[in-house]
Amino acid sequence: MNFTADFQSPMKITSTDFGPASGLSSSIMEKLMILTDAAKYDVACTSSGVDRQGDGTGIGNAKSCGICHSFAADGRCISLLKILFTNECIFNCSYCQNNCNHDIPRATFTPEEICTLTIQFYRRNYIEGLFLSSGIIGSPTYTMELIYETIYKLRTFYRFQGYIHVKAIPGADPLLIEKTGFLADRMSINLELPTSSALKKLAPCKSRHTILTPMRQIQKGITENKNELISLGMSNGIVKSSMNISKGTIPRFVPAGQSTQMIIGATPENDFQIMSVAEGLYQKFGLKRVFYSAFVNVTQDSNLPALPQGPPLLREHRLYQADWLLRYYHFTVDELLSEDKPNFNIYLDPKCDWALRHLEYFPVEISTADYKTLLRVPGIGAKSAKRIVKARRGSRLDFPDLKKIGVVLKRALYFITCSGRMMYPTKIDEDYICRSLLSDSSQIPKEIREQEYRQLSLFDDVSFSS
Repeated sequence: MNFTADFQSPMKITSTDFGPASGLSSSIMEKLMILTDAAKYDVACTSSGVDRQGDGTGIGNAKSCGICHSFAADGRCISLLKILFTNECIFNCSYCQNNCNHDIPRATFTPEEICTLTIQFYRRNYIEGLFLSSGIIGSPTYTMELIYETIYKLRTFYRFQGYIHVKAIPGADPLLIEKTGFLADRMSINLELPTSSALKKLAPCKSRHTILTPMRQIQKGITENKNELISLGMSNGIVKSSMNISKGTIPRFVPAGQSTQMIIGATPENDFQIMSVAEGLYQKFGLKRVFYSAFVNVTQDSNLPALPQGPPLLREHRLYQADWLLRYYHFTVDELLSEDKPNFNIYLDPKCDWALRHLEYFPVEISTADYKTLLRVPGIGAKSAKRIVKARRGSRLDFPDLKKIGVVLKRALYFITCSGRMMYPTKIDEDYICRSLLSDSSQIPKEIREQEYRQLSLFDDVSFSS
């Protein structure tokens, strides 16, 4: 597998990188291979979303432009050191390869070993941050204590000031979660499954209440921390480091926010139910991201569905597209789906599908439509909508201008006019426009159409385009 550091060419991890001179023992390498493989099904990591410059006393920093510079063909980030603390687990969740009844090789890091790996990988420019999750060893509180010890040692003893994403353990002592939140950039708690009934069926050892309680704690901590900074006249730009306690600044609590993950396809919820849960999480818990993980049957449990066609990656893709519409395009779930139409169109992206069902709003006049109206036009994104609003102040825009701005005209041309004129004589007819849009091969991503699904390993020697 190739890793790309900030402004660096791809660098390849090979066995020669970990010889005697690397400082990594064979036992650590054995654990690394087991625990990176065990972490590959956890997708709830992405760009950092936070700026924090190093203070000169340690190594590393975090950039809001994104810690994750390389992505796999299926969209998963591969540039963090993404590992589990342990794949031992006291729980028996049907969908999890690490459940206590599953016969697999087991391994557990020590806090010192994770610190060593992080620093060694960082110094080689393989990574710029750490994503740390874990199975449950002993108890939730004991596991969270080990994670906190690891992050505390990495931040204080090793002075690592790069990006750290930590999974909080539901059911752990709230004090440990709070202390970890002042050291991590982002925290996440997996919702696991979309509904409480699904959780009860496939993970009876877990409950929605146990999961939502620390999620609420983190949200409350983020809000209180921001209010404290504001009350003291400190903006985010002034508080540069969560580690500057000795210099008199207030530490920041989970500055990059929290996220969660749902497994899609293991239980029979429809897209309307899933997106309604996601919308509620954004509104009630202020999450930065909800991640959707296409179900992979790794345990062959009889309670799980058979997947003759492989993981539902296209469905996952549509959910991410719809999630984007919720967060950046001012759509609501009720506009995209309903109880009568509970699932997304697999052939058209959600925005095109919505536009076809609401042709009464089109065509939109480019010279007069407001920003929010432009956002609803297929082929016009948030950036291009802003450029249109800015550019039309000084001159009249025509279709060649829109193409230069970044509008995808092969989609937009059916829904817009420039000075009252359409690009081509076009019928505002649902069947006609639908047939035209379906000829656009980008409606279904190439990697889903042509490539087989394959999970990633840290030790894969494969190049992926970013």
